[in-house]
Amino acid sequence: MRYFLIFLALAISGNMEAQKKRTAEYGIKIGILNPGRNDAITDVPGVKVGHETITDGNSINTGVTAILPHSGNIFQEKVPAAIFIGNGFGKLTGYSQVEELGNIETPIVLTNTLSVPVAAEALIDYTLSIPENRGVVSVNPVVGETNDAGLNEIQKRVITREHVLRAISKADTGIVEEGNVGAGTGTVCFGFKGGIGTASRIVPQQRGGYTVGVLVQTNFGGILQIDGVPVGRELGKFKFSRISEEYKEDGSCMVVIMTDAPLDSRNLKRLAARAMAGIARTGGMTSNSSGDYAIAVSTYEKNRVSYTTKERVSEVSLLRNEEMDLLFEAVIESTEEAIINSLFTARAAKGKYNFKIEELPVEKTIEIMKKYNRIH
Repeated sequence: MRYFLIFLALAISGNMEAQKKRTAEYGIKIGILNPGRNDAITDVPGVKVGHETITDGNSINTGVTAILPHSGNIFQEKVPAAIFIGNGFGKLTGYSQVEELGNIETPIVLTNTLSVPVAAEALIDYTLSIPENRGVVSVNPVVGETNDAGLNEIQKRVITREHVLRAISKADTGIVEEGNVGAGTGTVCFGFKGGIGTASRIVPQQRGGYTVGVLVQTNFGGILQIDGVPVGRELGKFKFSRISEEYKEDGSCMVVIMTDAPLDSRNLKRLAARAMAGIARTGGMTSNSSGDYAIAVSTYEKNRVSYTTKERVSEVSLLRNEEMDLLFEAVIESTEEAIINSLFTARAAKGKYNFKIEELPVEKTIEIMKKYNRIH
């Protein structure tokens, strides 16, 4: 049913090339927790995702992805947040204020490395355009990136403020398009075409019934593993396949985590840190030149931070430390599956000078998974 809905959505939008099947549709079950309805970050109530994809011949393959924690005025109703840095070779903006105050006040935007400044400007424009924000003189835009220079002529800096604003305006709940879309249009992962991926997990009702959703922008290397199976080694394609030769691989991974669990910035940072375990499970290694960041947000409505409140004391509800373990597991599983979904749904792409990145050979991958008895 989900696959049909994706095809229908793409047909309505004019893109008749339906999305490829996702990990779970092949019978691969990652982890022990159950996914949400769409197995996507938008399973967290109120969360929206929008993409703006920009392609032009073989030289431009890039875009923007926007993630909104709720549909209201985010500046006026800030949400608790934290950012964890796995490896800091990146250009994420907005970090210091999130670290200091423990919340975010704009949508989260993902794009390419050289478009971070224009995306930040667009987020400022977006925030100031809301009538309720008249008089606001300081905005902390949160923008993450990965470098898509292999498939995209990045120095042309084709992304404009209008592209970013369109991604925000397109943001919606429900099914999230994956693969070569938005900020994942020109990315490469484990030597194959990467992109945008998403997944979710639900904590059992007797432990709170909370939802954790993850969206990733994959652009990194390592030795690909799927549900513990050494797929990269079996395919003979991985970062250190020629150890005796000099090998340089740039890349990054952006992880955005949303949950409706009542958490403050301290436990959100602990939650974000577990995304690195999800990356590691896929064989990612956060290499020297990789910028690996996880942004975690709690959408729990009663804990929003009002910009205009005159109350001296804020009353919040917080989950106890002892109740965090299943949320940690949910983040690890969702991050792992989201990364694999980005590979399964991506398509081969060409860049300038006929540079080509092949998509993951899914049929061969499924054969390998069957060999290791991982197809359910």
